[in-house]
Amino acid sequence: MDDAGASLHGFAASGLVVVGAAAASFVLSLLLYPLLRRHALAHPNARSSHKIPTPQGGGIAVIAAAIGAVVVSTLASRTGFTQSLELVLGATLLIAAVGAVDDLRSIPVVPRLILQAVAVVMVVVALPADLRILPSLPFWLERALAVLAVLWFVNLTNFMDGLDWMTVAEVVPVSAGLAVFGLMGALPREATTMALALGGAMIGFAPINRPVARMFLGDVGSLPIGLMLGWLLFVLAANGHMAAAILLPLYYLADATITLARRLARGERISQAHRSHFYQRATDRGYRVTQIVGRVFVLNIALLMLAAASVLTASLLLQAVALIAGAGLVAWLLYRFEAKA
Repeated sequence: MDDAGASLHGFAASGLVVVGAAAASFVLSLLLYPLLRRHALAHPNARSSHKIPTPQGGGIAVIAAAIGAVVVSTLASRTGFTQSLELVLGATLLIAAVGAVDDLRSIPVVPRLILQAVAVVMVVVALPADLRILPSLPFWLERALAVLAVLWFVNLTNFMDGLDWMTVAEVVPVSAGLAVFGLMGALPREATTMALALGGAMIGFAPINRPVARMFLGDVGSLPIGLMLGWLLFVLAANGHMAAAILLPLYYLADATITLARRLARGERISQAHRSHFYQRATDRGYRVTQIVGRVFVLNIALLMLAAASVLTASLLLQAVALIAGAGLVAWLLYRFEAKA
């Protein structure tokens, strides 16, 4: 097969992964809805943006569809499962189970963090030893920092999943960017497949999560999504594309991290439910849900384009310019969310 034929085959296979994951996620969401409506209602609290009890646990469909698509694609390609992929899939199932239990009966903070950390350590251990972001640091220190970074990303993904379509507006562009960069050679095959599968699964979940949502992801969805994205972004950065790995999730990183810093500065309990995120404050200031998630989606498309520019250039100056431009766009949206609509 010539290069053109191989490329066409690769794009066709990628499309099948996305479509298959989307279809499976959509069907599973519909099948799960009656069961979750009876046994897994999310009741409004101080953090909530919804007004009536709504089923949560749609993440079961998303994660099952994503993992299923990865498994089927790997079997179809006859390349076999690497130890790295097996560890990542195992960690994803573990943290999804933690999220499922927490959705049904709240797990205390410390045991929850320990269980999350176990899954994160599995993912970091799955990284090849020669895959480094900061080779000037001792290996153990870099990996310890990686564990902390991915653990934070897991939790910020969970924190940011507090509005209809918010996670869809974030994950679909980010996973699309990761998949495109993977097809360009910036990620290994197994990581590219996971990005395609996750993006497709979120697209399939979108119809039932559109405002006003009939179903939420729940922790069973947001935690493993954060884990998968954290792993993918680390691999992207370690393959020489640090700017792109920062730009793609920059809105989530900024909103969650600034909010946490503000709460710490005010002496608030971090474990206490709140409505301090910029997107939550925007709803209190008169923005409609569709206005908020629409702006986040458009911003993420802009960040994706800047990330693509950084991947396509070897110039550190241009990568820095892309980062500055992305930070400016994120700062502008955060400012607008704090202003009255």
